[in-house]
Amino acid sequence: MENPQDIVLGKLYMIPTTLGDNEPLEVLPISIKRAIEEIDYYIVENEKTARRFIKKISSKKSQPDLHLELLNKFTEPEAIPTFLDPCLQGHNVGIISEAGCPGIADPGADVVRIAHQKGIQVVPLVGPSSILLALMASGMNGQSFTFNGYLPIDGPERKSAIKRMEKLSRELDQSQIFIETPYRNDKLMADLLRTLSNSCMVCVACDITLSTEYISTKSVLEWQKVPLDLHKRPTIFIIHA
Repeated sequence: MENPQDIVLGKLYMIPTTLGDNEPLEVLPISIKRAIEEIDYYIVENEKTARRFIKKISSKKSQPDLHLELLNKFTEPEAIPTFLDPCLQGHNVGIISEAGCPGIADPGADVVRIAHQKGIQVVPLVGPSSILLALMASGMNGQSFTFNGYLPIDGPERKSAIKRMEKLSRELDQSQIFIETPYRNDKLMADLLRTLSNSCMVCVACDITLSTEYISTKSVLEWQKVPLDLHKRPTIFIIHA
């Protein structure tokens, strides 16, 4: 779709959400509220949770006036560019993730890439990133780190991945960050304790920003003596050899 010369392009706002079921404005700046109040076009992972989040932020905003496009694993790739059509017509569009910052371990990067191609300004708003918050509180190397996403599920492949990260951490003095599906957290923690050397440091950061927040850094040897239940608790893992 071509943009007529007399239409000022809308902007694409990257709108962070909370990391759990707490009051949004306890952890989000007022700029998020201002953006939500001004934007009627959104790209979201889940319509129900996105509408609930918008209502929490701005209870007076008209829900029938919202236009939501779904971006998840079922979205057809050829449909994604059309999500930015409102920007070409002068309207701002917001991307809302399910938790934390869109585009960071979360859908949104494909839309942002297309926005740059179309000359649409991308505006990242401040909000909680569990990855950065965990690193901040870990005591590990914030100058050099890698986010590895999810590790392999298969036992031998997972063990190889853990060994590879420990080796890289030792060689590069680099913190290695990764995550797991919450219901498999305890299994991952057990695999870490079985695979890593006793002196390797491990940070466990779960329920970040919530009342049940738990962040602790210990050696593998120390963790082996600590009872820990991470089942179904959103968790970031960081190791440093």
